[in-house]
Amino acid sequence: MQAFLLEYYPWIKALHILAVIAWMAGMLYLPRLFVYHTEVPARSPESERFKVMERRLLRAIINPAMAATWIFGLLLATALDAWGEGWFQVKGVLLIAMSGVHGLLARWRKDFARDANRHPARFYRMMNEVPTLLLIGIVVLVVVKPF
Repeated sequence: MQAFLLEYYPWIKALHILAVIAWMAGMLYLPRLFVYHTEVPARSPESERFKVMERRLLRAIINPAMAATWIFGLLLATALDAWGEGWFQVKGVLLIAMSGVHGLLARWRKDFARDANRHPARFYRMMNEVPTLLLIGIVVLVVVKPF
């Protein structure tokens, strides 16, 4: 299996990078949509438009991109036998945290869909920074491999 993965490693890596870019684009955009959504009245035409945008972004881009990121990332880890590396283990923790943020965004989207948002725009502005911080940590670990 590892020989097969190493043969296709450049393709797997390219697909992984593309998936990460799509996932992060969505993870950075969805909280921004939430900020704007909090600024319009519930059940207004604008609110209904935001609901459609949020649902489509999550279902058509963010969810598939996260799945692809995980699949191609696990294939890369298997190809490189990175499981015991310290940098990879810490990256795994940050990736689980990123997936947790993804889950929170999905839950908050459902709240907006039910007109049951409980957070102010400032909360979503702050949450918009969390994926960025996690991404910085993940990229540094992958590129620098400090331990």
